[in-house]
Amino acid sequence: MSTDGYRVQNPATGEVLETFEHATDEEVQQILTRAAEGYRAWSEKTIEQRGEIVQKVADLFAERKEELARIITEEMGKPHAEGVEEAEFCADIFGYFVKNGPKLGADQEIESFSGGKAYVQRRPIGALLGIMPWNFPYYQIARFAAPNLMLGNVIILKHAEICPRSAQAVQQIMDDAGIPAGVYANVFATHDQIAEIIADPRVQGVSLTGSERAGSIIGALAGQHLKKAVLELGGSDPYVILDTDDVAAAARTAWETRIYNTGQVCNANKRLIVMDEIYDEFVAQLKSLAEGMTPGETIDVDAKTFTPMSSRAAAENLDAQVRRAVEQGAELVAGGGLRDEASAYYAPAVLTGITSEMDAYREELFGPVATVYRVSSDEEALHLANDTQYGLGGAVFSQDTARAQRLAERLEVGMANVNTPAGEGPEIPFGGVKRSGFGRELGPLGMDEFVNKRMYYVAD
Repeated sequence: MSTDGYRVQNPATGEVLETFEHATDEEVQQILTRAAEGYRAWSEKTIEQRGEIVQKVADLFAERKEELARIITEEMGKPHAEGVEEAEFCADIFGYFVKNGPKLGADQEIESFSGGKAYVQRRPIGALLGIMPWNFPYYQIARFAAPNLMLGNVIILKHAEICPRSAQAVQQIMDDAGIPAGVYANVFATHDQIAEIIADPRVQGVSLTGSERAGSIIGALAGQHLKKAVLELGGSDPYVILDTDDVAAAARTAWETRIYNTGQVCNANKRLIVMDEIYDEFVAQLKSLAEGMTPGETIDVDAKTFTPMSSRAAAENLDAQVRRAVEQGAELVAGGGLRDEASAYYAPAVLTGITSEMDAYREELFGPVATVYRVSSDEEALHLANDTQYGLGGAVFSQDTARAQRLAERLEVGMANVNTPAGEGPEIPFGGVKRSGFGRELGPLGMDEFVNKRMYYVAD
């Protein structure tokens, strides 16, 4: 059976369980028409009125967390417990913007020297297209949709081809919560139809989370048609360990962070940069952790089992990257390799000895592979951390917090963290710089992207 188009394909077996038809051109036009109509009514409601409905969305994510987790376990291999956690986080995100939206969207008076009253008003701009990835099928939607629904924008959502059931589940939540027709619409669009939607004058912006390649295409289309864009792209985040009084614990935290969601996290700690005094012991601990892992089912996993990646293609691509690194001189200390000829299982791996001449030094390894670098000074650690085309996030660890802060403040990233893998929460903005994209989601900045910051002046 063909794997092209929208389908549910079990990553544990490679079996295609269900396929879905692309939207017709007529259906796309109907969605655009309903979005324009829906926007007029939705934007005229007060933010508090919108919040009453959006709160029901939050409640349904929490109520249906078990069902939602089962869907993405089957679609993209997410461990069930992580799927439940993702649905709960979505409920928190929608709830955060319901609670804080009126304050974040309030008029801001600015000092005027000409006698009148001047304000900045935050007003919606219209229909937005969201293009979402498969690694967090619900969370990615929530952080885009929640602030924009509260603002009064309307959403057209194009999900990843391997996540059709989760896309439908979110649509059902929106419908059951009472989101009006046209205000949120899922569409199984083709690539050509995506271009047509962006070009359509009824659409005012586009948000994409995905690869650099996809980001460059969508960014170009948005620019061509003068549309606002937010792009959250790849990352190769540095995770700098300057010192520790417990190497085993530090290695365990780094490892568990790296293999969360089977290593398929945009802002994961993809480059572990470790001081030479603790490097050998740190790598030995990682080696032991990796070698202790065995393939497991996605429903019931623990710290010693790993689940399949999202697809066979993703696993094969990662395997090719690791093999190429070894051919170029890197050392595969532990793990690596595909489990069989059909599934998306890839053994979690530890890779060392990568130099700037190797492809792996510049690439994003999107999967359960920890690359470890040895450094001998804070300045060397900083140089290595910033020597990348990416700039999503980064973390610095030290028993001396001030020392860690001095280095973290010089990271060329959108999110810098001290003594924690990542600051996370509905209130914490997310986004990067350089080739990791532009724009921010979540927190107060999440309501400050697709918005008309209208100047409103009243003469005295």
